[in-house]
Amino acid sequence: MITKKQLELLKYISKEVGLSGVCPSFEEMKVALKLKSKSGIHRLISGLEERGYIERLPHKARALNILKQPTISKSIQKQNIHSVYNQENSKEVVIFGKIAAGTPIEAIENPEGYLSVPKSMIKNNASYYALQVSGDSMKDAGILSGDLAILEKITDAQNGDIVVALIDNNEATLKRFRRKTASIALEPANANYETRIFGPDRIQIQGKLVGIIRNYN
Repeated sequence: MITKKQLELLKYISKEVGLSGVCPSFEEMKVALKLKSKSGIHRLISGLEERGYIERLPHKARALNILKQPTISKSIQKQNIHSVYNQENSKEVVIFGKIAAGTPIEAIENPEGYLSVPKSMIKNNASYYALQVSGDSMKDAGILSGDLAILEKITDAQNGDIVVALIDNNEATLKRFRRKTASIALEPANANYETRIFGPDRIQIQGKLVGIIRNYN
């Protein structure tokens, strides 16, 4: 699994090495990705290295070797192959990686595959996408780790809606939405997790949950 920013950095490094044969500096990476500090680049590089996308060459400055490019995950491929809905009664929606039902993870936007969903779950005049749930903070709402969440693209929500909330333009999480007087609460559905409170300027709503698809295999 690779995050949006990790993918952006990987593409930038690959492009620059292809053009000049030289890996860009951390300062150049910071500017290209519009980050405020090089510490963010260090985290992204470490994440890509841990996931096996790149390797650092020892004793060489600015030396990174790209080992692989992102591919569709096996779990997503399995969902595509074993769709239980026929084409006449279903519609394909794109899967955009994973969403945390627990501690927020970095927002992900690189497509990982497609999922057929029943037309009864969606409206013709709206846009939809799917995310794979990771974590158990919404289990008491019937949302389990590994489920595929079907989401309607919206930018505002009503109290009680389960939404994808983007926090500080970087982290995304699946939680129940509550608007307070001057704040927004993101509520879990698991007593082991705490409700988190944010100023409204820190939250962007990116989707509302309309259904869950579960694979029992």
